[in-house]
Amino acid sequence: MNPLLGDRRATLILIGPALLIYSVVMLVPIVVSFGYTLTSGNAITGFTFSGLENYQRLVTDTRVRDALLLTVRYAVLMTILQVGFGYLLSLLYVFVLRKWSSAVRTLVFFPVVLPTVAVALLFQQMFAIAPQNGLVNTALEAVGLSSVDWFGDGGTAFLVIIVMDVWRSMGFYGVLLYAGLLDIPEEVFESARIDGASGFGLVRRIVLPLSLPVLVSSLIFSVNGTLKVFDSILALTNGGPGTSTSPLTIYMFDTSFRFGQYGYGSTVAFLLTIVSLLVTVFIFRANRRDLTKD
Repeated sequence: MNPLLGDRRATLILIGPALLIYSVVMLVPIVVSFGYTLTSGNAITGFTFSGLENYQRLVTDTRVRDALLLTVRYAVLMTILQVGFGYLLSLLYVFVLRKWSSAVRTLVFFPVVLPTVAVALLFQQMFAIAPQNGLVNTALEAVGLSSVDWFGDGGTAFLVIIVMDVWRSMGFYGVLLYAGLLDIPEEVFESARIDGASGFGLVRRIVLPLSLPVLVSSLIFSVNGTLKVFDSILALTNGGPGTSTSPLTIYMFDTSFRFGQYGYGSTVAFLLTIVSLLVTVFIFRANRRDLTKD
């Protein structure tokens, strides 16, 4: 063992500042937020201890149930689509485009750096029905179909949200997974081709198992990000029509800052934290195996 790493004092000096910053930035707010869940009131009226009242309300609140179901549905669809399309893009970069992949990666990654509000305005115009049809409804009418009020129904509005966020994010996951594929030695591909592997067989038997660690990391990153979706839905639909596209984050925001119920808003936030932790632990445990044995 390295003598430096075996020295507890040196180890504490090296990791102590990072642990301190992490505790202040992450752990302390979580503890304070949990404390708020046991209170009622706000900064203006003052806080009073309410025990488990907020948790009792959480269990019977139909808005929480609907928001949680929408959040989970959004997270599942988005994780499958953005990581799936990102993986296909990474395979395209490595095995098809090669020397042209740099230019294509830049173009596909460009939506990631665009402001959320600007992207939302773009999609509002593309899917508009009034005062004049947007690009999508114009295309539908051109092929003999009727225009659709995309933002007038919760189901179609949710579909537009999914399309927009997949378009925005798949470039990021394409680059992330591309970096993982580059770590696979070229000699492995050469040996597989000599053994007769090619096309889908090469991807399924060689590329996928060896890229599984970065794929799992992408899944965890995606799930945690999509469970906390806020800005894109707020900018595109504001949770509407009604509350049909309102996830837990928007309900938490409305409860805390519009209605001044900090305690109950913190309880909703604590629920989201627990869900995120459970999903992360599940993904880790489902993939705890030695890949070298395959």
